[in-house]
This record gives sequence, structure tokens and C-alpha cells, in this order.
Amino acid sequence: MTSKLVQTAKRGRGRPPVFDREAALMAATKLFWERGYEGTSFDELIAAMGISASSFYNSFGSKERLYCEATSSYLESSGRWFFGILNDESTDTRTAFSRLFDATAEEFTRGDHPPGCMVSVACLQTGPGLKNMREMMVEHRAFSEGAMAERIRKGIAEGDMPSDTDVDVLAAYLSAVARGLAVQARDGASRERMAQIGRVAMRAWPSDPAPGKSKTVGSSKRGAHQ
Repeated sequence: MTSKLVQTAKRGRGRPPVFDREAALMAATKLFWERGYEGTSFDELIAAMGISASSFYNSFGSKERLYCEATSSYLESSGRWFFGILNDESTDTRTAFSRLFDATAEEFTRGDHPPGCMVSVACLQTGPGLKNMREMMVEHRAFSEGAMAERIRKGIAEGDMPSDTDVDVLAAYLSAVARGLAVQARDGASRERMAQIGRVAMRAWPSDPAPGKSKTVGSSKRGAHQ
């Protein structure tokens, strides 16, 4: 079977070197994940990918296009566990989010890739020339928060969430905790430490209050926010 690794053996005149595009993309993804867009130089990219500059431009077009493709590849991979847990029909809403935080602690500290989340803190501070890229990353983060909000709305419709839950605030809170876990992971926090943070976050989960008691963070009246 022909090896899928980048081929570095000498070829005949006029024959370009053959490389595994998927492996090269994975190498670029990990480098961007570790160092960010601006922290990754072109020379570092082609070295990590094992390709020449001409092969890079022929296959990926530009550094910016490669970053967009790498981000999409990352989101496709992370989306499998994120949406798999969030949309599990066999669990109620609270259980789904509890499992999501446990999985987040595990995925962000796996050890076979850079810690944390590739998009959580990506392009927060960029020059004017990278405005479009920054906006793209904002959209990616908003998409996952929106998915959380949809899961909460589903819980309300199915009756396992208080009907007056402030969906947008609760989803923003849970998303903020998840983004914070990404920073914790990059700073070296252990898996157990991050799982503990997730369990503390779940204490703010809304519940039907007893008469005369105030409501929790996620269950304030919708009318107050309209």
C-alpha cells in the first residue's frame, strides 16, 4: 500500500512531489490551534506540513484560505462530540449540558492535540486587515451558543425546563463558561479541575422556585428583558 505520508523522495524532472493533503491540513490545523493565525509564520506552516511553497499555493491558495479550511476541519471534528451530546434524544436538557461540560473537560485536555478550543479565543485582537477573519470567528462562536439556546428551547417545549427560563441569558452564560474552560486548559488546568468548574456552573441551572423564593440566574421573567 502506498504511504499517505508526504513524499520527499526525488522525482523525475517535471514531476511535482506528491503529498497527503489531508495530513498536511491536519498539521496546519494543529499549528494554528497552538499559535493562532498571526503567531504562525508561512515558513513554519510549510515546514510543519512537509510541502514546498509552490505546493502550498497550488493546493491551499493562501495562508488566510488555509486558516479558514483548517477552522472548518476543526469544527467538523469537534462538532461530532458537541452536537452528539447536545442533541442526544435520550437525555433531558440538564443532563445534556452536564455531560457536555464533562466532555469539554476531557476534549480540551486530551493530549493528542493542543489544549483548549481552536476558536474560543481566536482572532480576538487583530489588525484592520484581518477584520473579515475576526468576524468569521465571532460567527463560529455565536453558532455554538445558538445551538445551546436551541437545546434549551427544546427543553422548555418538552417540559423539562421552566417555561419562563431566559433562554438567551442562560445560553450566553453556559457558552461563557465553556470559553473560559478553553482558557483554563491553555493555562494548564487539569481535566479534573475543569470538570469541577463545569459542575459548579451547573449549580446555576434554573428550577421551579418555591413560593416566595427568588429565581435562579437562568429563570428570570422574559418580560424583564424585552
